[in-house]
Amino acid sequence: MFSKQEAQQLKKEFWTAFGKSFPRKWLLYDTKVKDFSFKFNAENKKAEVSLDIEMKDEVFRDAYYNKIWSLEDILKDYIGDFHKEEFYTLENGKVISRIWVEKEEVSVLNKNTWQQIFEFFVETMDGFERFYYEYEDFIKDV
Repeated sequence: MFSKQEAQQLKKEFWTAFGKSFPRKWLLYDTKVKDFSFKFNAENKKAEVSLDIEMKDEVFRDAYYNKIWSLEDILKDYIGDFHKEEFYTLENGKVISRIWVEKEEVSVLNKNTWQQIFEFFVETMDGFERFYYEYEDFIKDV
């Protein structure tokens, strides 16, 4: 086990190594749609790449979620199988809509799995970005 400080240091090293290994500007929050963003997440037992739709207004959140959902088969072509949850509750209690891909049996705390996570991040986020850029006008037309 790692102390809290050691775990924080490893996580910092992980993100630094990822940035150095794949130095590119990701779309992430720059979608031009408020509270509609792509995210990387690395934890102790898995890694995820997600599209988070976080509008407070449920009508708008639902509209964007349904836009993406209407493109389900196309999205699958870009990122493969994925999970979806229209009412996903974050640790802080906030309810969002989330579409995500996860890779299990990897850990941000295990340097031996970092390369697997990096490759998963790059492949999956690239698919999300290509999908978004291709269908951006349709998605934004809410």
